[in-house]
Amino acid sequence: MSGADGRSEHASTPTRSAMRRALARARDGKALDAAEAGVLMQARGDDLDELLGYASRVRDAGLEAAGRPGIITYSRKVFLPITRLCRDRCHYCTFATVPGKLDAPYLSPDEILDIARRGAAMGCKEALFTLGDRPEDRWSQAQEWLNERGYNDTLSYVRAMAIMVLEETGLLPHLNPGVLRWSDLQRLKPVAPSMGMMLETTSERLFTERGQAHYGSPDKDPAVRVRVLEDAGRCNVPFTTGILIGIGETVAERADSVFAMRRVAREYGGIQEVIVQNFRAKPDTAMMHRPDAELAELAATIAVTRLVMGARMRVQAPPNLIGDEYGLMLRAGIDDWGGVSPLTPDHVNPERPWPHIEELARHTADSGFELRERLTVYPEYALRGEPWLDPRVSGHVAALADPRTGLAREDAAAEGRPWQEPEAGMAASGRTDLHTAVDTEGRAEDRRGDFDAVYGDWEGLRDRVPWPGADPGAPRRFAPEIRDALRSAETDPAGLTDEQALALLHADGSELEELAALADGVRRDAVGDDVTFVVTRNINFTNVCYTGCRFCAFAQRRTDADAYTLSLDQVADRAEEAWEAGAGEVCMQGGIHPDLPGTAYFDIARAVKERVPEMHVHAFSPMEVMNGASRTNLPIREWLERAREAGLDSIPGTAAEILDDDVRWVLTKGKLPASEWIDVISTAHDLGLPTTSTMMYGHVDTPEHWVAHIKLLRSLQQRSLERNGRPGFTEFVLLPFVHTNAPIYLAGLARTGPTVRENRAVHALARLLLHGHIDNIQCSWVKLAEETCRRLLAGGVNDVGGTLMEETISRMAGSDHGSFKTISDIRALVEPTGRPLRQRTTLYEEVPGERRAVAEAHDGVAESVRRLRLPVV
Repeated sequence: MSGADGRSEHASTPTRSAMRRALARARDGKALDAAEAGVLMQARGDDLDELLGYASRVRDAGLEAAGRPGIITYSRKVFLPITRLCRDRCHYCTFATVPGKLDAPYLSPDEILDIARRGAAMGCKEALFTLGDRPEDRWSQAQEWLNERGYNDTLSYVRAMAIMVLEETGLLPHLNPGVLRWSDLQRLKPVAPSMGMMLETTSERLFTERGQAHYGSPDKDPAVRVRVLEDAGRCNVPFTTGILIGIGETVAERADSVFAMRRVAREYGGIQEVIVQNFRAKPDTAMMHRPDAELAELAATIAVTRLVMGARMRVQAPPNLIGDEYGLMLRAGIDDWGGVSPLTPDHVNPERPWPHIEELARHTADSGFELRERLTVYPEYALRGEPWLDPRVSGHVAALADPRTGLAREDAAAEGRPWQEPEAGMAASGRTDLHTAVDTEGRAEDRRGDFDAVYGDWEGLRDRVPWPGADPGAPRRFAPEIRDALRSAETDPAGLTDEQALALLHADGSELEELAALADGVRRDAVGDDVTFVVTRNINFTNVCYTGCRFCAFAQRRTDADAYTLSLDQVADRAEEAWEAGAGEVCMQGGIHPDLPGTAYFDIARAVKERVPEMHVHAFSPMEVMNGASRTNLPIREWLERAREAGLDSIPGTAAEILDDDVRWVLTKGKLPASEWIDVISTAHDLGLPTTSTMMYGHVDTPEHWVAHIKLLRSLQQRSLERNGRPGFTEFVLLPFVHTNAPIYLAGLARTGPTVRENRAVHALARLLLHGHIDNIQCSWVKLAEETCRRLLAGGVNDVGGTLMEETISRMAGSDHGSFKTISDIRALVEPTGRPLRQRTTLYEEVPGERRAVAEAHDGVAESVRRLRLPVV
């Protein structure tokens, strides 16, 4: 077969010896590489029969391991074409159309509900939401329709309709809205047990070359589509994907597509099934004259997909596109027929009706298998529950799933159930005394119970760590480079180039001392000699979290011995106790608890303000802001406005780690991307909500990342000054990585944190690069020895943080510097430097005299915390 431009879609016919070698490797169960996969995709005749036998063997082993030998599944569904408008122009598609050919841009709620109800009455359990990609970006009629009905965008309408279907019919939504961002997946996860998007192909050529299948379709960029698969895994969304064969791709490109899916499946575990779909030409399209993909070609591709993806992957072929070759596809290794509707047509392939379910069962039985119904979420994910199923839909799934197999219950009928936030989201539970017990008793276990699953595939990360066996502490710049950089810093500290900044990060010996002295002089000019601190209390209201941050030892499963959640009264009690001890601030952050509604953050802030009206509420990292906005389906700006109305005064700039996604996706499985962090912070600054800024360093990062991170923060501060006429960041806090109990260290992928030399160099460099932009540079006493803190105070630092009262996060990670410092402790830390100590507010303002007196009287720490300090032995 030839492509539209005459290019052969196949590699040259493989030699007989190449085919024999590839078949032998398949026979012996050895891993195939992409070249061998390409060879096997061209198997025909006896070679194909042999290949199918090996693929069947792998499939059968997978079904046996899953506890359902001989079972082929399908999902009984209704097809909901929410909108046929699309911003893309795929050359083979008849689903997408133009507004003039539609009665309305979108199906109305009544139309959607009518289809769903009729489907439920016919025994369906899945509602397949299919639509074009972001039609409002191309069609004004779509945006106008949404605006008239109060929806910001298509996905907001999809979300609302999914909730309606759940509540009115009990059908389980499977969402296929096309390309989704990380934030989109976050806001849709609570309303759907599963989602999907066909990868189709990784061929750049089909996307960039005029006349090819995906030319002119922005959402068909292969890199974008692979990123969607990755983000779905990061967000713990059971996700369906697949390839479309015969649209002009070469065999090599086809094999590359399969291996791309395998990589994502292994690293994140979120791909629940792979569809191998054959191109069928449709009238009135640019590709109407293109030959259909041959069924033998489809079978060979399915078989190779099965071998590459492995026994545990579910592999599907759509039964309405294969003619009568059911047996051939089963021999090729499929174990699923996909969604089949007794009511609605396949709107994507309307000329190809689905077989009757009874007919499908008969064809399946003819090949020796039993057809069984599954749900839209595959059994493995239905049985695992958290973190793959959001608690807002887990009850809907449980109502239809067999608790033993995870398949659809044969006697279950879909019935509407309320979709609502969990009622006990802020009920006190678990080890609520951890804030003090972590110092007196320690943690119950050195790692969470799902260590081997929640972080993704550790082996898949190894090639992405930037420190392959190098000693990150060794200086890598010659002395002349460092001296030249020092001379430049003397005249223009913030104007250092990247190369000059990197040279300074490698300073040692006398050059390091000169760097520190230079930074200290810049500090003196900027903020004077005072060393500042704040009397504050950290309140971590829950540590239940399934985000999968690989550096975090604080997060726990809800069933782990160290897990806890505070009630609103407990949060308010701790805030009141802090106020009575002289605190002017509470810093409140917590894990991303699956049960917490997006409005819980408002309740937390309000509870503190109602109890202690004058307390400054410094709370909710950008990750928590994104979580709250996603769960309430509010724009970030509106969510922050409501948080401020509830009592939020400023935001900690944590969750930044390193603002480079190549590093972030090693450090964390599912935390927000750098772009989302920037969006939250910039929006807060625009609203007049001050934030701090942070950098956690010394794990899998490099000095190049530190320089880029600091300069990015500087640019954000400059943006706020230019746009809003005021700074947005109040301080920059450097957070050295604490390795002891960090999962990524326990897995052997991270180093043991930064050296003292690196700590001194990066604090000094931060002072230089941020000069004129962020005045306050803070060192973190919870992560550093006191003598190191004093050396940093002599190298550009002017602030030592706060009394904290309960610093549980670093202590859980293995820091041994305590969970609080009294004012006396801080005074003892600073006194040897000879510099004056001054208490400040969150915003670096003067503390009223009467509040300073209260703080001094209680030494800046609540009595309930202080009395538990163990004597030094």
